[in-house]
Amino acid sequence: MESKQLKWVYLMVLALVWGSSFILIKKGLIGLTALQLGSLRIIFAAVFLLLIGFKSLAKIPKEKWKYIALTSLFGTFIPAYLFAIAQTEIDSSVSSILNSLTPLNTLVLGALVFGLQFKRNQIFGILIGLAGSALLILNGAIHHPEQNYYYAILVLIASICYAVNVNLIKKYLHDLSPLSITTGNFMVLFFPAFIILFFSGFFEVLHDVKVQESVLFIMVLGVVGTGIANILFFKLIQMSSPVFATSVTYLIPVVAFCWGLLDNEMLTPVQFFGAFIILIGVYLSAKK
Repeated sequence: MESKQLKWVYLMVLALVWGSSFILIKKGLIGLTALQLGSLRIIFAAVFLLLIGFKSLAKIPKEKWKYIALTSLFGTFIPAYLFAIAQTEIDSSVSSILNSLTPLNTLVLGALVFGLQFKRNQIFGILIGLAGSALLILNGAIHHPEQNYYYAILVLIASICYAVNVNLIKKYLHDLSPLSITTGNFMVLFFPAFIILFFSGFFEVLHDVKVQESVLFIMVLGVVGTGIANILFFKLIQMSSPVFATSVTYLIPVVAFCWGLLDNEMLTPVQFFGAFIILIGVYLSAKK
């Protein structure tokens, strides 16, 4: 299959996998704290990747390890905890919609830090996307007073972290295999995540059936939604562009919203409109 066709296959698979990640986080939070969830997600992914990709670490040049460390921090470590903390207060479908700002943030950071050029329609896209985000958050706060929509800011920060990550990979790690990058990322993260898990009180409550059920959800999230998905994502970045790769976030809210409906989540009409505005802004910002 040609790369032009293959990149669309990767995009669709990633949308299905990552779109399902938000409901897995929600189910995981039933028995786990946000710190426990984020740590387990990283640990499960790390164990899986080291089993299948340990030999690929030898292909990483010594001078590239600083970028491996940076991409592990921005691409996985910080977002894993931010999404978990955010979803203790806001719905999974709202979290996924705000995550769709990643391509827009990729463009902004690419222009400001990595030397990409802005176009007029992209500037309009940025402004429209920000307006949609504000509408979604403010209306959600009004109609869901039981939820703390300040936590939505954590999702926005996570999307900025993802944007930093893809720009770093495209500029500094484009010549490494996706398996090497992903395995290197999680080898760096394993011990910090385990230390956080150890001091979170997880092992004192592991006997609880509710905790054990949540761990199974996070095992799927870690292996499939983080480990395998990251390999596919890094490959997609290398065969296309940072903005195209992050355009997977256009499709993620559709999958996440379907899962949310099955779990009795619902957006208000104004929130639907805000989500639509965000997607228009993201589309304009990614359009060449």
